[in-house]
Amino acid sequence: MSPRPLVIAHRGASGYLPEHSRAAHELAIKQGADAIEFDVVASKDGVLVVRHDVELSLSTDVRSRVEFADRYTSKVLDGQVETGWFVEDFTWAELETLHCVEPHPQVRLDSAAHSGEDTLMRLEDGLKVAGRASNKLLVLIELKHPSYFEAAGLPMDELLASAIAAAGWKRNDPRLIVESFEKSVLIRLRMAGVGQSHIYLCTQDGSAYDEILRLGGGLTYRDELSSSGMIHVAKEVDGVGLDVAALLARDGSGPMIVQRAHDLGMKVFAWTLRTENKFLPRDFAQGFDPKSWGRWQDYFGRVIDTGVDGIFVEHPDVVREFLAERERQQ
Repeated sequence: MSPRPLVIAHRGASGYLPEHSRAAHELAIKQGADAIEFDVVASKDGVLVVRHDVELSLSTDVRSRVEFADRYTSKVLDGQVETGWFVEDFTWAELETLHCVEPHPQVRLDSAAHSGEDTLMRLEDGLKVAGRASNKLLVLIELKHPSYFEAAGLPMDELLASAIAAAGWKRNDPRLIVESFEKSVLIRLRMAGVGQSHIYLCTQDGSAYDEILRLGGGLTYRDELSSSGMIHVAKEVDGVGLDVAALLARDGSGPMIVQRAHDLGMKVFAWTLRTENKFLPRDFAQGFDPKSWGRWQDYFGRVIDTGVDGIFVEHPDVVREFLAERERQQ
């Protein structure tokens, strides 16, 4: 049986409370998560804001705020047209008036009942929450769309260094892990000594947007995870974060990718393991009610058995008990 992986609270304990709310992160810490994760995007005035999406309407109440109606627009984000309210069109003074809402209210009814209770956080605020916890708590910071923000005059690497300092943390604090789907920003941060380790996030298909800008899309994530590709990746980062779909690919290549990374001295994290039917592969669903929990134990077990070092989850307490039961059965 594989060693126990780190339990990483994905956007906090976001199975119980609206994602990236202060309460969701505090709950994750209370439930004993080994790590909490902050996604960050940048405001108009260069503040790193704890949000997963550049477009704000899915996880905030911006849609109901009439004073911001004129900010509704369309933009090209990493080559795709999106429409809504974009974080870089707001100052932090405006953003801190917005409230966190549950993005899946028809699935997570209990969490939806807490929509509107917490306002948005800066990364600085999130680090202060983490700093009050055990000094063993790891903090993962994911820089979202760094090339997009760079083009808007908002360099994420520089903003990250400033936010870490503002929170009173050392830039290379051993608890800090920085992630991104773009390797170039991780290389810059590594050279600058910002973050203790750096994790390159990869999807099963497609290409990193910085590689598209550099090479026109010739290099895919699949190329980078190949035997030859990973040799180069291992020289530039400390680990990879893999889409669960890649780990459980029907060709059985998932465990080989994990072993390849380990052989090169890299860590492997898996994202994202959720319990409800809506998010589970059909093979692991039970019934057709999207909010019911499926055969998540079988699903999580399959992922863990690939040998990953950490798993992104949204119910940290349940997963910790599941892992403890697996260990008891060894």
